[in-house]
Amino acid sequence: MIKVLRNAVLSLFFFMLLLTGTTISTSLSAANLMDIYQEALEKDAQYQSARATYQAAQEKTAQGRAGLLPNINLSAIRQTQEVDTTLGPAVTIQNRGVTISATQPLIRFENFIIYSQAKTEVSRAESEFVVAAQDLILRVAQAYFDVLDAQVDVEVAGAQKEAILKQLEQAQRNFEVGVATIVDTNEAQARFDLTISQEIAAQNALEVRKRTLQGIINRFPEQLARTHKISTDLPALRYGSMEEWVIVAEEKNFALKIQQAAYELASKEVKKMYSLHYPTVDLVAQYSDQTGVGGAITGRGIDLTSKSIGLQLNLPLFQGGGTQSRVREALANQERARHDLENIRRNTTIQARQQYLNVTNGIAQVKALKQALISSQTQLDSTMLGQEVGVRTEVDVLNAQQQLYSARRDLAKAYHSYLMSRLRLSAEAGELDEDVLLQINAMLQG
Repeated sequence: MIKVLRNAVLSLFFFMLLLTGTTISTSLSAANLMDIYQEALEKDAQYQSARATYQAAQEKTAQGRAGLLPNINLSAIRQTQEVDTTLGPAVTIQNRGVTISATQPLIRFENFIIYSQAKTEVSRAESEFVVAAQDLILRVAQAYFDVLDAQVDVEVAGAQKEAILKQLEQAQRNFEVGVATIVDTNEAQARFDLTISQEIAAQNALEVRKRTLQGIINRFPEQLARTHKISTDLPALRYGSMEEWVIVAEEKNFALKIQQAAYELASKEVKKMYSLHYPTVDLVAQYSDQTGVGGAITGRGIDLTSKSIGLQLNLPLFQGGGTQSRVREALANQERARHDLENIRRNTTIQARQQYLNVTNGIAQVKALKQALISSQTQLDSTMLGQEVGVRTEVDVLNAQQQLYSARRDLAKAYHSYLMSRLRLSAEAGELDEDVLLQINAMLQG
Protein backbone atom coordinates (compact mmCIF):
# COMPACT_ATOMS: atom_id res chain seq x y z
CA MET A 1 0.00 0.00 0.00
CA ILE A 2 2.82 2.39 0.85
CA LYS A 3 4.38 1.85 -2.59
CA VAL A 4 1.09 2.60 -4.34
CA LEU A 5 0.56 5.75 -2.32
CA ARG A 6 4.12 6.88 -2.99
CA ASN A 7 3.57 6.46 -6.73
CA ALA A 8 0.37 8.46 -6.51
CA VAL A 9 2.14 11.27 -4.67
CA LEU A 10 4.92 11.37 -7.27
CA SER A 11 2.35 11.47 -10.06
CA LEU A 12 0.55 14.38 -8.42
CA PHE A 13 3.82 16.20 -7.78
CA PHE A 14 4.94 16.04 -11.40
CA PHE A 15 1.50 17.11 -12.61
CA MET A 16 1.64 20.09 -10.28
CA LEU A 17 4.94 21.09 -11.86
CA LEU A 18 3.30 20.82 -15.25
CA LEU A 19 0.58 23.36 -14.38
CA THR A 20 2.19 25.75 -11.91
CA GLY A 21 5.94 25.42 -12.22
CA THR A 22 8.52 24.78 -14.87
CA THR A 23 7.10 22.27 -17.34
CA ILE A 24 8.78 19.71 -19.53
CA SER A 25 8.23 20.86 -23.08
CA THR A 26 6.15 18.40 -25.09
CA SER A 27 7.26 19.82 -28.39
CA LEU A 28 10.04 22.15 -29.42
CA SER A 29 7.76 23.48 -32.14
CA ALA A 30 4.91 24.46 -29.80
CA ALA A 31 3.53 27.83 -30.91
CA ASN A 32 3.29 30.59 -28.33
CA LEU A 33 0.83 33.45 -28.30
CA MET A 34 2.95 35.72 -30.51
CA ASP A 35 3.48 32.95 -33.05
CA ILE A 36 -0.27 32.45 -33.37
CA TYR A 37 -0.81 36.20 -33.64
CA GLN A 38 1.74 36.53 -36.46
CA GLU A 39 -0.06 33.78 -38.35
CA ALA A 40 -3.39 35.49 -37.78
CA LEU A 41 -2.08 38.73 -39.28
CA GLU A 42 -1.65 36.90 -42.58
CA LYS A 43 -4.47 34.36 -42.43
CA ASP A 44 -7.43 35.89 -40.62
CA ALA A 45 -10.09 36.73 -43.20
CA GLN A 46 -11.88 39.25 -40.97
CA TYR A 47 -8.69 41.27 -40.47
CA GLN A 48 -7.79 41.12 -44.16
CA SER A 49 -11.27 42.39 -45.01
CA ALA A 50 -10.76 45.31 -42.62
CA ARG A 51 -7.42 46.06 -44.25
CA ALA A 52 -9.01 46.17 -47.71
CA THR A 53 -11.77 48.41 -46.39
CA TYR A 54 -9.17 50.77 -44.96
CA GLN A 55 -7.26 50.88 -48.23
CA ALA A 56 -10.46 51.66 -50.12
CA ALA A 57 -11.30 54.46 -47.69
CA GLN A 58 -7.98 56.17 -48.43
CA GLU A 59 -9.38 57.12 -51.84
CA LYS A 60 -12.07 59.29 -50.28
CA THR A 61 -9.66 62.21 -49.99
CA ALA A 62 -8.81 62.19 -53.69
CA GLN A 63 -12.48 61.89 -54.58
CA GLY A 64 -13.41 64.82 -52.37
CA ARG A 65 -10.56 66.94 -53.73
CA ALA A 66 -11.74 66.29 -57.28
CA GLY A 67 -14.72 68.58 -56.71
CA LEU A 68 -12.34 71.52 -56.23
CA LEU A 69 -10.20 70.90 -59.32
CA PRO A 70 -10.90 71.59 -63.01
CA ASN A 71 -13.15 69.31 -64.98
CA ILE A 72 -11.86 68.93 -68.56
CA ASN A 73 -13.68 67.05 -71.31
CA LEU A 74 -12.66 66.23 -74.86
CA SER A 75 -15.18 65.20 -77.50
CA ALA A 76 -14.51 64.39 -81.14
CA ILE A 77 -16.69 63.44 -84.07
CA ARG A 78 -16.11 62.25 -87.59
CA GLN A 79 -18.87 61.33 -89.97
CA THR A 80 -19.67 61.21 -93.68
CA GLN A 81 -22.90 62.78 -94.86
CA GLU A 82 -24.48 62.27 -98.26
CA VAL A 83 -26.89 65.07 -99.14
CA ASP A 84 -29.36 64.46 -101.99
CA THR A 85 -30.85 67.69 -103.37
CA THR A 86 -33.13 68.56 -106.27
CA LEU A 87 -30.58 71.05 -107.60
CA GLY A 88 -28.10 68.49 -108.73
CA PRO A 89 -26.34 65.25 -107.95
CA ALA A 90 -25.87 64.04 -104.38
CA VAL A 91 -23.14 65.75 -102.38
CA THR A 92 -20.85 63.94 -99.94
CA ILE A 93 -19.72 66.03 -97.00
CA GLN A 94 -16.98 65.04 -94.55
CA ASN A 95 -17.81 66.32 -91.11
CA ARG A 96 -15.12 66.39 -88.44
CA GLY A 97 -15.01 68.19 -85.12
CA VAL A 98 -13.03 68.47 -81.88
CA THR A 99 -14.36 70.22 -78.77
CA ILE A 100 -12.47 70.80 -75.53
CA SER A 101 -14.36 72.20 -72.55
CA ALA A 102 -13.07 73.01 -69.09
CA THR A 103 -14.88 74.03 -65.92
CA GLN A 104 -13.12 75.33 -62.82
CA PRO A 105 -15.38 75.65 -59.76
CA LEU A 106 -14.85 79.00 -58.08
CA ILE A 107 -17.63 79.22 -55.54
CA ARG A 108 -19.17 75.87 -54.64
CA PHE A 109 -19.74 75.61 -50.91
CA GLU A 110 -21.06 72.09 -51.27
CA ASN A 111 -17.79 70.86 -52.80
CA PHE A 112 -15.71 72.36 -50.00
CA ILE A 113 -17.86 70.58 -47.43
CA ILE A 114 -17.65 67.31 -49.38
CA TYR A 115 -13.86 67.56 -49.32
CA SER A 116 -13.93 68.18 -45.57
CA GLN A 117 -16.21 65.18 -45.13
CA ALA A 118 -13.82 63.03 -47.14
CA LYS A 119 -10.96 63.83 -44.77
CA THR A 120 -13.17 62.99 -41.80
CA GLU A 121 -14.14 59.69 -43.42
CA VAL A 122 -10.48 58.81 -43.87
CA SER A 123 -9.84 59.61 -40.22
CA ARG A 124 -12.76 57.40 -39.22
CA ALA A 125 -11.48 54.59 -41.43
CA GLU A 126 -8.11 54.78 -39.70
CA SER A 127 -9.79 54.40 -36.31
CA GLU A 128 -11.90 51.52 -37.62
CA PHE A 129 -8.80 49.74 -38.86
CA VAL A 130 -7.12 50.18 -35.46
CA VAL A 131 -10.24 48.70 -33.83
CA ALA A 132 -10.02 45.76 -36.24
CA ALA A 133 -6.36 45.26 -35.31
CA GLN A 134 -7.19 45.38 -31.61
CA ASP A 135 -10.09 43.00 -32.17
CA LEU A 136 -7.70 40.57 -33.87
CA ILE A 137 -5.42 40.62 -30.81
CA LEU A 138 -8.37 40.00 -28.50
CA ARG A 139 -9.82 37.21 -30.66
CA VAL A 140 -6.46 35.48 -30.97
CA ALA A 141 -5.72 35.77 -27.26
CA GLN A 142 -9.19 34.57 -26.26
CA ALA A 143 -9.04 31.59 -28.62
CA TYR A 144 -5.50 30.79 -27.43
CA PHE A 145 -6.48 30.91 -23.76
CA ASP A 146 -9.61 28.88 -24.45
CA VAL A 147 -7.44 26.12 -25.89
CA LEU A 148 -5.08 26.28 -22.89
CA ASP A 149 -8.06 26.10 -20.53
CA ALA A 150 -9.40 23.09 -22.40
CA GLN A 151 -5.97 21.44 -22.26
CA VAL A 152 -5.93 21.95 -18.51
CA ASP A 153 -9.36 20.32 -18.26
CA VAL A 154 -8.15 17.33 -20.28
CA GLU A 155 -4.96 16.98 -18.23
CA VAL A 156 -6.81 17.29 -14.94
CA ALA A 157 -9.39 14.73 -16.03
CA GLY A 158 -6.65 12.36 -17.18
CA ALA A 159 -4.55 12.71 -14.02
CA GLN A 160 -7.65 12.36 -11.87
CA LYS A 161 -8.64 9.21 -13.72
CA GLU A 162 -5.18 7.68 -13.22
CA ALA A 163 -5.14 8.52 -9.52
CA ILE A 164 -8.65 7.18 -8.95
CA LEU A 165 -7.77 4.04 -10.93
CA LYS A 166 -4.91 3.40 -8.52
CA GLN A 167 -7.26 3.94 -5.61
CA LEU A 168 -9.78 1.57 -7.21
CA GLU A 169 -7.18 -1.14 -7.71
CA GLN A 170 -5.99 -0.74 -4.11
CA ALA A 171 -9.55 -0.85 -2.78
CA GLN A 172 -10.21 -4.05 -4.73
CA ARG A 173 -7.07 -5.67 -3.32
CA ASN A 174 -7.96 -4.59 0.20
CA PHE A 175 -11.44 -6.02 -0.22
CA GLU A 176 -10.05 -9.29 -1.52
CA VAL A 177 -7.79 -9.73 1.51
CA GLY A 178 -10.53 -8.65 3.88
CA VAL A 179 -9.12 -5.37 5.20
CA ALA A 180 -11.73 -3.13 3.55
CA THR A 181 -15.42 -3.24 2.78
CA ILE A 182 -17.18 -3.34 -0.56
CA VAL A 183 -18.35 0.24 0.10
CA ASP A 184 -14.83 1.58 -0.49
CA THR A 185 -14.59 -0.36 -3.75
CA ASN A 186 -17.98 0.85 -4.98
CA GLU A 187 -17.14 4.44 -4.08
CA ALA A 188 -13.87 4.32 -6.02
CA GLN A 189 -15.58 2.62 -8.97
CA ALA A 190 -18.26 5.32 -9.12
CA ARG A 191 -15.63 8.06 -9.04
CA PHE A 192 -13.64 6.30 -11.76
CA ASP A 193 -16.65 5.94 -14.06
CA LEU A 194 -17.48 9.61 -13.57
CA THR A 195 -13.96 10.75 -14.45
CA ILE A 196 -14.10 8.78 -17.72
CA SER A 197 -17.16 10.72 -18.85
CA GLN A 198 -15.57 13.98 -17.71
CA GLU A 199 -12.42 13.19 -19.69
CA ILE A 200 -14.44 12.51 -22.84
CA ALA A 201 -16.30 15.80 -22.45
CA ALA A 202 -13.03 17.67 -21.86
CA GLN A 203 -11.43 16.17 -24.96
CA ASN A 204 -14.43 17.16 -27.05
CA ALA A 205 -14.31 20.72 -25.70
CA LEU A 206 -10.60 20.90 -26.54
CA GLU A 207 -11.27 19.81 -30.11
CA VAL A 208 -14.02 22.42 -30.51
CA ARG A 209 -11.83 25.23 -29.19
CA LYS A 210 -8.95 24.25 -31.43
CA ARG A 211 -11.34 24.45 -34.37
CA THR A 212 -12.25 27.97 -33.29
CA LEU A 213 -8.59 28.94 -33.37
CA GLN A 214 -8.27 27.18 -36.73
CA GLY A 215 -10.89 29.58 -38.10
CA ILE A 216 -8.51 32.45 -37.36
CA ILE A 217 -5.14 31.06 -38.50
CA ASN A 218 -6.48 28.68 -41.18
CA ARG A 219 -4.67 25.63 -39.83
CA PHE A 220 -5.29 23.15 -37.06
CA PRO A 221 -3.19 24.10 -34.01
CA GLU A 222 -1.47 20.88 -33.02
CA GLN A 223 0.70 22.17 -30.17
CA LEU A 224 0.47 25.40 -28.18
CA ALA A 225 3.04 26.57 -25.66
CA ARG A 226 1.83 26.06 -22.12
CA THR A 227 1.83 28.47 -19.22
CA HIS A 228 5.24 27.79 -17.73
CA LYS A 229 4.92 29.56 -14.42
CA ILE A 230 2.14 31.36 -12.62
CA SER A 231 3.75 33.96 -10.41
CA THR A 232 2.00 35.96 -7.74
CA ASP A 233 4.43 38.81 -8.40
CA LEU A 234 2.30 40.32 -11.17
CA PRO A 235 3.41 43.52 -12.95
CA ALA A 236 1.70 46.77 -12.01
CA LEU A 237 -0.70 48.51 -14.37
CA ARG A 238 0.43 51.49 -16.39
CA TYR A 239 -2.01 53.78 -14.59
CA GLY A 240 -2.57 53.42 -10.90
CA SER A 241 -6.23 54.30 -10.35
CA MET A 242 -9.53 53.54 -12.01
CA GLU A 243 -10.23 57.18 -12.76
CA GLU A 244 -6.92 57.54 -14.59
CA TRP A 245 -7.90 54.67 -16.86
CA VAL A 246 -11.31 56.27 -17.46
CA ILE A 247 -9.71 59.59 -18.42
CA VAL A 248 -7.34 57.87 -20.84
CA ALA A 249 -10.21 55.87 -22.33
CA GLU A 250 -12.23 59.04 -22.95
CA GLU A 251 -9.26 60.53 -24.79
CA LYS A 252 -7.93 57.53 -26.74
CA ASN A 253 -10.64 54.91 -27.11
CA PHE A 254 -10.93 54.22 -30.85
CA ALA A 255 -14.57 53.15 -30.80
CA LEU A 256 -15.29 56.55 -29.27
CA LYS A 257 -13.19 58.23 -31.97
CA ILE A 258 -15.21 56.43 -34.64
CA GLN A 259 -18.45 57.76 -33.21
CA GLN A 260 -16.97 61.25 -32.85
CA ALA A 261 -16.12 61.14 -36.55
CA ALA A 262 -19.67 60.00 -37.31
CA TYR A 263 -21.03 63.01 -35.42
CA GLU A 264 -18.68 65.34 -37.32
CA LEU A 265 -19.85 63.86 -40.62
CA ALA A 266 -23.48 64.36 -39.62
CA SER A 267 -22.80 67.97 -38.67
CA LYS A 268 -21.05 68.63 -41.97
CA GLU A 269 -23.93 66.96 -43.80
CA VAL A 270 -26.24 69.59 -42.32
CA LYS A 271 -23.98 72.33 -43.68
CA LYS A 272 -23.86 70.61 -47.06
CA MET A 273 -27.64 70.49 -47.29
CA TYR A 274 -27.87 74.18 -46.38
CA SER A 275 -25.30 74.95 -49.08
CA LEU A 276 -27.74 73.72 -51.73
CA HIS A 277 -29.52 77.07 -51.28
CA TYR A 278 -26.37 79.02 -52.15
CA PRO A 279 -25.33 80.19 -55.64
CA THR A 280 -22.44 78.61 -57.51
CA VAL A 281 -19.89 80.32 -59.72
CA ASP A 282 -17.72 78.47 -62.22
CA LEU A 283 -15.05 79.53 -64.68
CA VAL A 284 -15.98 77.96 -68.03
CA ALA A 285 -13.80 77.75 -71.14
CA GLN A 286 -14.37 76.00 -74.46
CA TYR A 287 -12.52 75.48 -77.72
CA SER A 288 -14.19 73.99 -80.79
CA ASP A 289 -12.78 73.19 -84.25
CA GLN A 290 -15.24 71.71 -86.73
CA THR A 291 -15.44 71.13 -90.50
CA GLY A 292 -18.48 70.48 -92.67
CA VAL A 293 -20.83 72.32 -90.35
CA GLY A 294 -24.35 72.81 -91.70
CA GLY A 295 -23.89 70.57 -94.71
CA ALA A 296 -27.10 68.68 -94.10
CA ILE A 297 -29.10 71.91 -94.57
CA THR A 298 -27.23 73.92 -97.17
CA GLY A 299 -25.65 71.08 -99.05
CA ARG A 300 -22.28 72.67 -98.49
CA GLY A 301 -20.50 72.54 -95.18
CA ILE A 302 -18.33 75.26 -93.75
CA ASP A 303 -15.36 75.17 -91.37
CA LEU A 304 -15.89 76.72 -87.96
CA THR A 305 -13.54 77.44 -85.09
CA SER A 306 -14.79 78.96 -81.84
CA LYS A 307 -13.26 79.90 -78.51
CA SER A 308 -15.03 81.06 -75.38
CA ILE A 309 -14.23 81.79 -71.75
CA GLY A 310 -16.37 83.31 -69.02
CA LEU A 311 -18.08 82.98 -65.65
CA GLN A 312 -21.19 80.92 -65.12
CA LEU A 313 -23.57 81.72 -62.27
CA ASN A 314 -26.20 79.31 -61.06
CA LEU A 315 -28.73 80.40 -58.41
CA PRO A 316 -31.20 77.77 -57.20
CA LEU A 317 -34.60 79.36 -56.60
CA PHE A 318 -37.01 76.54 -55.97
CA GLN A 319 -36.45 72.76 -55.99
CA GLY A 320 -39.94 71.60 -55.12
CA GLY A 321 -39.22 71.64 -51.37
CA GLY A 322 -36.67 68.83 -51.70
CA THR A 323 -33.77 70.89 -50.35
CA GLN A 324 -35.68 71.90 -47.22
CA SER A 325 -36.63 68.27 -46.65
CA ARG A 326 -33.01 67.15 -46.95
CA VAL A 327 -31.99 69.82 -44.42
CA ARG A 328 -34.53 68.51 -41.91
CA GLU A 329 -33.37 64.97 -42.53
CA ALA A 330 -29.73 65.96 -41.94
CA LEU A 331 -30.64 67.74 -38.71
CA ALA A 332 -32.41 64.64 -37.41
CA ASN A 333 -29.41 62.46 -38.33
CA GLN A 334 -27.12 64.91 -36.55
CA GLU A 335 -29.22 64.63 -33.41
CA ARG A 336 -29.13 60.85 -33.63
CA ALA A 337 -25.34 60.89 -34.02
CA ARG A 338 -25.04 63.16 -30.98
CA HIS A 339 -26.99 60.72 -28.82
CA ASP A 340 -25.02 57.77 -30.21
CA LEU A 341 -21.81 59.56 -29.29
CA GLU A 342 -23.01 60.13 -25.74
CA ASN A 343 -24.04 56.49 -25.49
CA ILE A 344 -20.63 55.26 -26.68
CA ARG A 345 -18.90 57.61 -24.25
CA ARG A 346 -20.90 56.25 -21.33
CA ASN A 347 -20.30 52.65 -22.39
CA THR A 348 -16.59 53.34 -22.76
CA THR A 349 -16.27 54.66 -19.22
CA ILE A 350 -18.31 51.73 -17.88
CA GLN A 351 -16.18 49.18 -19.74
CA ALA A 352 -12.97 50.85 -18.59
CA ARG A 353 -14.11 50.62 -14.97
CA GLN A 354 -15.28 47.03 -15.36
CA GLN A 355 -12.04 45.86 -16.95
CA TYR A 356 -10.02 47.68 -14.31
CA LEU A 357 -11.97 45.86 -11.61
CA ASN A 358 -11.52 42.57 -13.48
CA VAL A 359 -7.76 43.10 -13.51
CA THR A 360 -7.44 44.10 -9.86
CA ASN A 361 -9.81 41.35 -8.72
CA GLY A 362 -7.99 38.93 -10.99
CA ILE A 363 -4.71 39.70 -9.24
CA ALA A 364 -6.27 38.97 -5.87
CA GLN A 365 -7.92 35.81 -7.19
CA VAL A 366 -4.69 34.44 -8.67
CA LYS A 367 -2.87 35.01 -5.39
CA ALA A 368 -5.66 33.36 -3.41
CA LEU A 369 -5.83 30.35 -5.72
CA LYS A 370 -2.06 29.95 -5.67
CA GLN A 371 -2.22 29.72 -1.89
CA ALA A 372 -5.23 27.41 -2.14
CA LEU A 373 -3.22 25.10 -4.40
CA ILE A 374 -0.40 24.93 -1.88
CA SER A 375 -2.88 24.24 0.92
CA SER A 376 -4.65 21.57 -1.15
CA GLN A 377 -1.37 19.79 -1.80
CA THR A 378 -0.53 19.88 1.88
CA GLN A 379 -3.98 18.55 2.73
CA LEU A 380 -3.62 15.69 0.27
CA ASP A 381 -0.21 14.73 1.65
CA SER A 382 -1.64 14.74 5.18
CA THR A 383 -4.70 12.72 4.16
CA MET A 384 -2.60 10.09 2.42
CA LEU A 385 -0.34 9.85 5.45
CA GLY A 386 -3.43 9.51 7.62
CA GLN A 387 -4.63 6.68 5.41
CA GLU A 388 -1.36 4.85 5.96
CA VAL A 389 -1.81 4.93 9.72
CA GLY A 390 -5.52 4.11 9.48
CA VAL A 391 -7.16 7.39 10.49
CA ARG A 392 -8.32 8.34 6.96
CA THR A 393 -10.28 6.34 4.38
CA GLU A 394 -10.14 5.92 0.63
CA VAL A 395 -12.99 8.41 0.31
CA ASP A 396 -11.01 11.01 2.22
CA VAL A 397 -8.09 10.58 -0.18
CA LEU A 398 -10.36 10.84 -3.24
CA ASN A 399 -11.94 14.01 -1.91
CA ALA A 400 -8.55 15.56 -1.20
CA GLN A 401 -7.40 14.68 -4.71
CA GLN A 402 -10.54 16.22 -6.20
CA GLN A 403 -9.93 19.42 -4.29
CA LEU A 404 -6.33 19.59 -5.50
CA TYR A 405 -7.33 19.08 -9.13
CA SER A 406 -10.00 21.75 -8.85
CA ALA A 407 -7.49 24.18 -7.35
CA ARG A 408 -5.06 23.61 -10.22
CA ARG A 409 -7.71 24.05 -12.86
CA ASP A 410 -9.13 27.15 -11.21
CA LEU A 411 -5.69 28.73 -10.86
CA ALA A 412 -4.81 28.23 -14.53
CA LYS A 413 -8.15 29.57 -15.74
CA ALA A 414 -8.07 32.53 -13.35
CA TYR A 415 -4.60 33.44 -14.60
CA HIS A 416 -5.70 33.33 -18.23
CA SER A 417 -8.80 35.37 -17.40
CA TYR A 418 -6.60 37.93 -15.64
CA LEU A 419 -4.38 38.23 -18.72
CA MET A 420 -7.41 38.69 -20.98
CA SER A 421 -8.69 41.42 -18.68
CA ARG A 422 -5.37 43.24 -19.03
CA LEU A 423 -5.70 43.08 -22.80
CA ARG A 424 -9.29 44.33 -22.74
CA LEU A 425 -8.40 47.14 -20.38
CA SER A 426 -5.64 48.26 -22.75
CA ALA A 427 -8.11 48.10 -25.63
CA GLU A 428 -10.61 50.29 -23.78
CA ALA A 429 -7.82 52.79 -23.17
CA GLY A 430 -6.89 52.75 -26.86
CA GLU A 431 -3.40 51.40 -26.06
CA LEU A 432 -3.68 47.76 -27.13
CA ASP A 433 -0.94 46.92 -29.64
CA GLU A 434 1.74 44.33 -30.32
CA ASP A 435 3.92 45.61 -27.47
CA VAL A 436 1.15 44.88 -24.97
CA LEU A 437 0.69 41.42 -26.48
CA LEU A 438 4.43 40.81 -26.16
CA GLN A 439 4.20 41.59 -22.45
CA ILE A 440 1.33 39.13 -22.04
CA ASN A 441 3.25 36.48 -23.96
CA ALA A 442 6.25 37.02 -21.67
CA MET A 443 3.99 36.58 -18.64
CA LEU A 444 2.83 33.28 -20.09
CA GLN A 445 6.39 32.12 -20.55
CA GLY A 446 7.27 32.98 -16.96
